[in-house]
Amino acid sequence: MTQLQRTVFRIRASLRATALIVCLTAALTGCAAFGKCGLRECADDAKISDEVRALFAQSPALGAPNLITVQTVRGVVYLRGLVSTPFMIGEAGSIAEQVPGVTEVRNLLYIDNSI
Repeated sequence: MTQLQRTVFRIRASLRATALIVCLTAALTGCAAFGKCGLRECADDAKISDEVRALFAQSPALGAPNLITVQTVRGVVYLRGLVSTPFMIGEAGSIAEQVPGVTEVRNLLYIDNSI
């Protein structure tokens, strides 16, 4: 391999590495920005989550020992955690749907027979 060929090879390798870094940086920046919301949206989502939790606290069936977390993103309520019966999965979803501002409920609850 001649000196010129080595130089061309190094330049091409350097350009490929730079292109890869630029692509990864753009992709990761886009992923980081995706989860953010505007001030009003975040405040509305927090209010929805608080109201869902308050309704859960009023429901004896959904109290301890069930472990339910509530997260709201752009009006979509995500229910995650463990409950002791299939009835409680449906009950939690029905309660969450009653809260004003909820556009959809994603019920990701599972049954854990040990609780």
